[in-house]
Amino acid sequence: MRLSRASTVSLASLALGLTGQVVLAQSLIVDEARVRAVPPGSPATAAFMELTNPGEVDLAVVGASSPLAGTLELHRHAMEEGVMQMRRVAAIPVPAGETTRLAPGGWHLMMFELTTTPAEGENVELTLSLDNGERLTLQVPVRRVQPMGMQEEDKHSPRAEATSR
Repeated sequence: MRLSRASTVSLASLALGLTGQVVLAQSLIVDEARVRAVPPGSPATAAFMELTNPGEVDLAVVGASSPLAGTLELHRHAMEEGVMQMRRVAAIPVPAGETTRLAPGGWHLMMFELTTTPAEGENVELTLSLDNGERLTLQVPVRRVQPMGMQEEDKHSPRAEATSR
């Protein structure tokens, strides 16, 4: 039996939903989303996640927002002249059929001018804007995030829940 792309995505949504991954707007799968817990008074935090594009068309995250942050920027760490630099970027690419990992030391979302201090165990609303016009709203758990190079985080933590608009 041959399925159309729409049927395949719908079936994938059902199957992936059962494994704890979240399918957004039938174009991205978001997994392992988390916002870094920070000490009281911290002016900034970061959000991390895995974005998988099961489709046949390249996508990109071109913006993000959250009631937690006055300013939210897309960032990437990169080695420049032997020094690790954090730079603001215009987009985070999610090529067709691939996964882009937002993690400490790589792609990530920087949240500045925090309205409150995100505490471990809380959820934070986070909206991603894609280059195809879709807006994806997540409820992302706040977790302690290990520094770059430390042991991998607990894979059995709460998952982000999502809605699309």
